[in-house]
Formats: sequence, structure tokens, C-alpha cells
Amino acid sequence: MEKPIVLVIMDGVGKGDGGPGDAVKLAATPTLDHLWATCPHTYLKAHGTAVGLPSDEDMGNSEVGHNALGCGQIYSQGAKLVSESIASGALYTSDTWKDLIANAKDGHALHFLGLLSDGNVHSNISHLIAMLKEAHAEGVKKAYCHILLDGRDVPATSALDYVDQLEDVLKALNTEGCDYAIASGGGRMVITMDRYEANWPMVEAGWRTHVEGKGRLFPSAREAIETYRNETGCIDQDLPAFVVERSGAPVAKIANGDSVILFNFRGDRAQEISLAFDRKDFDKFDRGNYTGVKFAGMLQYDGDLKIPQHYLVQPPVITNTLTEVLCKAGIPEYAVSETQKYGHVTYFWNGNRSGKVDEKLEVYEEIPSDVIPFDQAPAMKSKEITEHLVAAMASGKFGFLRCNFPNGDMVGHTGVLSAVISAMESVDKSLAAIIEAADKYGYRVLVTADHGNADQMLETKKGKTSVRTAHSLNPVPFIIYDTDKTWNILPGNYGLANVAPTIVKMLGLTAPDCWEASMV
Repeated sequence: MEKPIVLVIMDGVGKGDGGPGDAVKLAATPTLDHLWATCPHTYLKAHGTAVGLPSDEDMGNSEVGHNALGCGQIYSQGAKLVSESIASGALYTSDTWKDLIANAKDGHALHFLGLLSDGNVHSNISHLIAMLKEAHAEGVKKAYCHILLDGRDVPATSALDYVDQLEDVLKALNTEGCDYAIASGGGRMVITMDRYEANWPMVEAGWRTHVEGKGRLFPSAREAIETYRNETGCIDQDLPAFVVERSGAPVAKIANGDSVILFNFRGDRAQEISLAFDRKDFDKFDRGNYTGVKFAGMLQYDGDLKIPQHYLVQPPVITNTLTEVLCKAGIPEYAVSETQKYGHVTYFWNGNRSGKVDEKLEVYEEIPSDVIPFDQAPAMKSKEITEHLVAAMASGKFGFLRCNFPNGDMVGHTGVLSAVISAMESVDKSLAAIIEAADKYGYRVLVTADHGNADQMLETKKGKTSVRTAHSLNPVPFIIYDTDKTWNILPGNYGLANVAPTIVKMLGLTAPDCWEASMV
């Protein structure tokens, strides 16, 4: 076969403006700079319609980014899928919706749990509002919202904008005999929304808040947010949990037998809380006297593991992935990252599929992530990822290898510029070691990213500059390093979905007809 290929995904590394918030430019990255100056390269669109999202106002994310990188095609994704289902009314005709609504009209409450923003990465407040209005129209008398504060996919201190919007809707729905209210909440990086089983105590904290009503009581979500901001100085994603009270008691706990909808559509940070509601044999923490609710996710977050059992919108069925093509050709693969992005180079890369296409041809390695704030250790596990990848290269067993360095994204989300600069420098050192190994063992190296983040750490709105913790809308680099052959990147406007066709072309294979074009 052709010379083997290593794909390096620098998570969250886009093309910045070179200004004071561009940590990619501010960092000392001699290896990346040299590759860009001497190798064939281009920029790839990594957001909006290029990754199946509704519009080019929608920032990309790691899930849709890795879907596109791994399948060579563009599928309608999360927000777009849900919006289409709501607009057509299909969501409300699903058996799951009908069952939850019937249960809520039979003496139980209806609860909505999820991220309250319009970031369109994990959720969209418009979906919540649409379901609340439909539930009211169908005769549900009691509906409660358990809100997770964002400040990560949207401006860092924008929570009250969304709370006020929701409160206005709830007020209008509180017609005679109805009780629609916010019941609990907290920052998304403090409660409920852990991923990849990195921090189960975070999920448990959310459970105690939403289900048991345990936590500091406030008369309203607004007062909770304002009080915590004054006391802690934290941005929205880091605000502590709160419970809304009436007469000294929680407005609403999630009680046994109630109906519960997790209105996030993105899977990674929805799976653990789904398991806590959904599994009879759950053993990650003590659920007290919990015996079960009627629970549904907006989507099924893992189709193979059936997480959750019931869901409102059918997910995209992604077929003809790069892994399927390589396995059919008998080419062994290797994938490695640390916990925070391990699912991205495996599950999302393979088209939202758990497990392997061919056990004999695929080797995956996960490096456990540290459970600490990432700005405190911005190198994360870049050294360990590199060591494992170089060992796999040295083995000569694999025709295609891929890795993800989470630093630019995970440290980027903290908003600490100095830490993000350090994170980028760690990635560059790893890239240098990979290039050295490629020269020694005979590999081509492709360098890219799944979306931007570290490239835009500041934003200016209404004349005020503030820290930005969300992904950027910037394109991402694509570089070809090959000492044996000069590759010409064809003229064109490319996105992440053009990477898999390029890999297949470089390996001398034929791409499926449904794929995007190769760049070479």
C-alpha cells in the first residue's frame, strides 16, 4: 500500500486575527510555523453548513467536527435535526412524546432538564420554549425547568438574558390551574454535564439538586445568579447549584413517576445524567429512594449502548465512514487521545457508533484525563498521547493513525489566556516529536483541527472587550507533511468533510460516491 498516514487533530485550533486574544499566534509554536511555511496547506471551514448545522452563524463543535472528519460527508446535525422535527410537528407525534405527556396529565409533573442558551452546540432555548408551549396546549398543568447555565458556547455572563426570556414564557403559560416554573439550576461545569465518566461527583451534585431539591434556596433563578456572581465572581459555567423555593420549600423536585425530558441534543455531556435516570442497575452513586421516572432524551445519545432507552428525535444514520472504507481494504488503524476527547476519535469519528467495525484491524487507546481545572495543567496529557502514538508508529502495524490533542479546546474554554498559550506550546512540542517519528519510521503527517477556540480568547461587543470561552467561527488549518512526495492542493473551498476523501486518495483507495471531493 501507499505510505502510511498519521492525522493530528489539534482540537480547538483555528485561524485567529493575530491580535491580543489569538493564543495560537501568541504562543511559541516553531514546529507549526515551520510546517505552515514549508508544506502544502489550506484552511478548512469547520462550522455552520460545512458540518451540517443550520446556518453559518452556528459555531462548530468537536462532535459534528469529528463526524465530518471521519465520514467524508455532511449530515444534518443536532440543532438542525431537532428544529426540523419541531417545525414539522414530528416530535409531537412520536410515541415517546405522547407517552410522557399522557403521564404528565395523569397526576404527574413534566420536567425539562438542559442547558439554557441559544448556543446551538448542546441545546437551544427555542426548543425548550416550543415544547413548553406544546405541553401547555395539550393540557399539561405542571411543568418545571431545571436549567444549566452556559457561558461557554455563548457570552460568559449572559445567563440572565436566557432566564428572563424563559420566565416571560412561563408567566404566559401560568393560566388558571397551571404551574410552570424554574425549579433548579447551576453552572454546566459544576453540575450534571460531565462527559466520558471523568467526574461522576459532578453528575451526582446535579442529581441532588434536580431530583432531591438539595441545595441553597433562592426565591428565583435571577436572585441565585446575581447572588452567586457577587459572592464568587464566577462566570456562568462555574456558578454553584441552586434550588428555587416557595415558602421555604423547593418549587418542584423530580419525583418518582414524573415525566422528564433532557432537552440537550448533543450526546457527550448528556449520557451520564441519562444513565442515572434510565438504568435500574445504576451504581455510580446512591440515588436514595429513586424508583424511576418516564425519561427521554432529545436524541439517543449512544445508539449502540441505548442511552437513553427513549428519545424524541431520530439521530442521523451515518454510513460509509472512513473506518468502514479502510477496514474493507484491510488497512489497520490506530486511534489515541485522553479521556476528554477519546470519544471523538472513536465514537464520533465512526459516525456515532460505539465499538469497532473490525476488532482485528482497529486499536484504540485512552489516556485517563486529570480531574482538575485544565488551566492548572494546560499540557494536559499531550506528552502521554504523543508517547503512545510514536510507539504505535514505531510498531509499523498501522496504515492509518489518528490522535486528538484536546488542549486548545479544553484549556480554551477556561478563558485563561496565559494557560491557553501554554497549552498551544505543549501541542507544538508534541507535533515536533510526531514529525521526528514520521521521518524516522516513514509516515506522511496531516495536521488539522475540528473547530476554533484558542484562536479567539477575547471578544468585543458594544464597545466592551471581554473574555471569550466559546468556540470561534474561524476556519482551521490543514497541512500535508511528506518528505517523499510533493502534494498539490487543488483550488477550492474546503471543509472538514474533505479530509477523509483526501486520506483515501493519498492511500491509493477509491472513495464512496457519496463523499465530498479530495483536496489533492
